[in-house]
Amino acid sequence: MSALPQRFADVDALEDFMSEPTPGLVADLAKVDGDIMVIGVGGKMGPTLARMAKRAAPGKRVIGVARFSDARARASLQAQGVECIGCDLLDREAVLKLPNVRDGVRNVVFMAGHKFGAADNASLTWMMNVGVPMTVADVFRETRIVAFSTACVYPFVPVDGPGAAETVPATPPAGDYANSCVGRERMFEYGSRTWGTPGRLVRLSYAIDMRYGVLYDVASAVFAGRPLDLTMGHADVIWQGDANEQSLRLLAHCTTPATPINITGPRHTSVRWLAGEFGRRFGKTPVLVGQEAPTAWLEDTTQAQALFGEPRVPLATMIDWVADWVSRGGPSLGKPTHFSTRDGKY
Repeated sequence: MSALPQRFADVDALEDFMSEPTPGLVADLAKVDGDIMVIGVGGKMGPTLARMAKRAAPGKRVIGVARFSDARARASLQAQGVECIGCDLLDREAVLKLPNVRDGVRNVVFMAGHKFGAADNASLTWMMNVGVPMTVADVFRETRIVAFSTACVYPFVPVDGPGAAETVPATPPAGDYANSCVGRERMFEYGSRTWGTPGRLVRLSYAIDMRYGVLYDVASAVFAGRPLDLTMGHADVIWQGDANEQSLRLLAHCTTPATPINITGPRHTSVRWLAGEFGRRFGKTPVLVGQEAPTAWLEDTTQAQALFGEPRVPLATMIDWVADWVSRGGPSLGKPTHFSTRDGKY
C-alpha cells in the first residue's frame, strides 16, 4: 500500500487514493464466493466503494446499480471496470431483472436511501428507506447483503461516554428520516430471519471526503467567517476510504440473522475543537454560536476495531487534508451534512 499523501493535487488523485484496497480487504474478498453488486452506487460513497471492490478483487464482476442521471458518473465507473446497470429501485419489476445468484452475484452492498428533503416528502422517504429495502431483501434472499444504515437510529447519548454500542435499542429521537432508517434495518432483519440471508447492517457515522462531510462543513464555515452552530457539539467521523474498506470486508463477516455494526472513527470529536484547529491552520478566528448540548449521535466502535483495527487515516491527517483543500478552493459536492440538526428535520 502507498504511504499517506501530504495533500491531493486534484479529484483524480483523491479518488485514486480513496479507492485503494488494503491487504486485509483483498484477503477478505478472496474468502467470499461470487460477484459483487452495489445497489445505489450513484451516491457520495458508492463510486469509490465500487472501484475499491474491483481493485481488491479484479477477478470478480463488480456491478453498480443506480438511476445514473449523470452520464459522466456512469462512464467513469465503467472506465474503472465496474459494470453499470440503470435501474429505478422503486420499480419492483426492474429490480427483478437485475443479475442475481443464477448470474453469479452472491454479494450485495445496499447503499440506496433518501435523507435530504425527507421532511418535505415523507412518503418518498419511507418508500425509499423501507419499501425498497424490503424488495431487495426479498429479491436477493439467496445472497449476502451488507446494507448501509446510520448512527441516527440511536437515541442521543452523553458526549462524555463511550457512545452507543450495537446493543443500545434503535430508538431515534425524532423525524421521518431517522425512524424510516430503523424501518430499513427491520426489513433486512426480517428477510434475514425469514430466508436465512447472511448480512450486516452498517451503522455509519459521517464518512469524510475532501469535498463534503463534517470536516468540510466546519472548515468551510471557519474559512468564510460564517457562524458555526455548536449545539450539536460533537460528532464521529471516519475517512471515506476506511469506511468503504470496512464495509466491503463485512461481506466476509456476515451473520445470520443480520446484525448491526458501528463504523466510524475511534474517538468522538468536539466541533469547537475542530473549529479551533481549522482556525489555527487558516489564521482565522472561528465565529461560534450556541452552546454544546450534553448529548449527541455518537457510537462505540469496539466491535469494528476488534475485526479491523483502527482506521488507517487518523483524524489529524484528515484535518490537514481538508484545510489544504478548502484553502486552495478545491471543488465541493455541494451537499452539506446538516450535522447540527437535532430535530430530525432534514
